[in-house]
Amino acid sequence: MQGDSSSVATGAVDGLCYQRIVLKLSGEALGNKPDGSGICPATLAAVGGELGDVHRSGIQVGIVVGGGNIFRGLRGVSAGMDRVQSDHMGMLATVINALAIQDALERAGTPARVMTALEARPVAEPYLRRRAIRHLEKGRLVIFAAGTGNPYFSTDTAAALRALEIGAQVLFKASKVEGIYDRDPERHPEARLLRELSYDRFLADRLGVMDQTAVALCRDHRLPVRVFRLGEPGNILRICRGEPVGTLVSSG
Repeated sequence: MQGDSSSVATGAVDGLCYQRIVLKLSGEALGNKPDGSGICPATLAAVGGELGDVHRSGIQVGIVVGGGNIFRGLRGVSAGMDRVQSDHMGMLATVINALAIQDALERAGTPARVMTALEARPVAEPYLRRRAIRHLEKGRLVIFAAGTGNPYFSTDTAAALRALEIGAQVLFKASKVEGIYDRDPERHPEARLLRELSYDRFLADRLGVMDQTAVALCRDHRLPVRVFRLGEPGNILRICRGEPVGTLVSSG
């Protein structure tokens, strides 16, 4: 169930297709090239500026951010760490990224709140679904950190879960490439961009763009997913205006 029936308006805002969205950002999207580690101030400022433009258009925005630019749980496991301990370290990395995004947004004049699945009260609010919805209705961006608060679940799955909980109309998945291709575009220059894709084909082909558990959750609740390139300014607004940017994953 996607939240209270009164949580999100059904009509478009100023000709836009969506009123409430959740955007999934990888930690690497904030990092320094070429390895995607750390936090790049210029990239952070660009992301904050674009999200501010989306916010000013009247769209309510939730953000789920990963932590791979600082620490990735599975990387720790591969080095011999305990899985639960390693995943908790990864969740804390997402809190650092969330605070960085909040700072970038506020410096750009956009109000934002960080809500965490693990308590970090001196720096962020604990995640409460109704309070998150209230922040959105009050005109604040909400940044969801610490994943689901549970080990063994990815931040992609956290993004699908939060989108369903707050009644978002679509889940945006930012990518390094334009969308989903029929094969790896970095290895196959002739790869073809797929403009639309069914949940079932995504799962059957085991595409690595997004966690399978997250896509299955979206399928079960008919939440559309839009995969697109983050690095092109204005892409989020273009999608919200109905332009065919990236790849739409839906029931088909």
